[in-house]
Amino acid sequence: MWLRQGEERGSQPWPKVSEMPLPQKKRWVSMAKGLVLGALFTSLLLLLYSYAAPPLHTGLASTTPEGTAPCSPAPGEPEALTPANGSAGGCQPRRDIVFMKTHKTASSTLLNILFRFGQKHGLKFAFPNGRNDFDYPAFFARSLVQDYRPGACFNIICNHMRFHYEEVRGLVPPNATFITVLRDPARLFESSFHYFGSVVPFTWKLSGSDKLAEFLQDPDRYYDPNGYNAHYLRNLLFFDLGYDSGLDPGNPQVQEHILEVERRFHLVLLQEYFDESLVLLKDLLCWELEDVLYFKLNARRASAVPRLSGELYRRATAWNVLDARLYRHFNASFWRKVEAFGRERMAREVAALRRANERMRRICIDGGRAVDAAAIQDSAMQPWQPLGAKSILGYNLKKSIGQRHAQLCRRMLTPEIQYLMDLGVNLWVTKLWKLIRDFLRW
Repeated sequence: MWLRQGEERGSQPWPKVSEMPLPQKKRWVSMAKGLVLGALFTSLLLLLYSYAAPPLHTGLASTTPEGTAPCSPAPGEPEALTPANGSAGGCQPRRDIVFMKTHKTASSTLLNILFRFGQKHGLKFAFPNGRNDFDYPAFFARSLVQDYRPGACFNIICNHMRFHYEEVRGLVPPNATFITVLRDPARLFESSFHYFGSVVPFTWKLSGSDKLAEFLQDPDRYYDPNGYNAHYLRNLLFFDLGYDSGLDPGNPQVQEHILEVERRFHLVLLQEYFDESLVLLKDLLCWELEDVLYFKLNARRASAVPRLSGELYRRATAWNVLDARLYRHFNASFWRKVEAFGRERMAREVAALRRANERMRRICIDGGRAVDAAAIQDSAMQPWQPLGAKSILGYNLKKSIGQRHAQLCRRMLTPEIQYLMDLGVNLWVTKLWKLIRDFLRW
């Protein structure tokens, strides 16, 4: 036992708590209060996480009790679309769209295009309630839609979800257009690793300066398929589309799932050929050029985008082999669509899109380029950042823009979270999480 100064063994025992000197008693009271407040704050964080990051479900979510809604009585695959603009001498713009928003594929840019089109035409969106996704990584269910009522019918569904075809199908008319976007799996893995790695606990064991390279040297050593947020780091496209991302590559279900995606989706865009993809989309939907103008949103600064070397690229592709098979299939089908559209016609329309985007860049963007988060002057233009870093670029809107373009410029530059709030989406969980992150400086 430690002895107080001037005290010998065998002397009187320590004073009881009730006899504790007043200053020491105050210190104990302060410590107790701190422990209570800490416990309450920790409980709040855990409660928030139970909303913000629901547990991963390995099986499909239960279908909504009332079954297939009257909005979408057809139980089978979507009806074939009528010929698009330029292929049959005229068409009507399509307004019923399901966009399966995949992660790290330029999907935020496409989301902005859909937000603008829906807002311009007064369309009805199926939005999530409380946050900016449909309880991802849980499977989508109709009950997750804000203000949902049995039989409700919507024009556009476009926020992050884990795809559940039957549940989505029950929210849109039978002739709705289904689209999604894919990306080279090795590049997608690299982007996902750097964006989400800090919230995947098994990556915390990586100690080197290049954690991605260390992981790819022996991924089985670190990867835990049942680990928290593990889905972000293997076959993420397969997972987002609603399939088992841990399937054995030799399992015949892999090819069956790929063919199912082909049947269900009218167009699969490619991130690497984004302009060509938008030209095909514009033709499919019978939209105008202005409808598909864009600025690149949610992009990382160049210093935060390390490129995979040849060997690491090969390893990343092998690690994401299901996504690689999916991508190869739709890369081939994409170029068949380009051939059917016409190579020369495609080149002309891509050039026209790029000229129009460049014109809007000169009209809208202060300085003409994206800037680091610290240089963004308007908080309404501040993009959501990954935990522990501010690597996502944003834009400053020019202070003097003609009346003709002012509204379009602002909408084109508004990040996803702020645009959702402008559209009236309830984001209380996302807002609360942002307050906690700002307080803790995460």
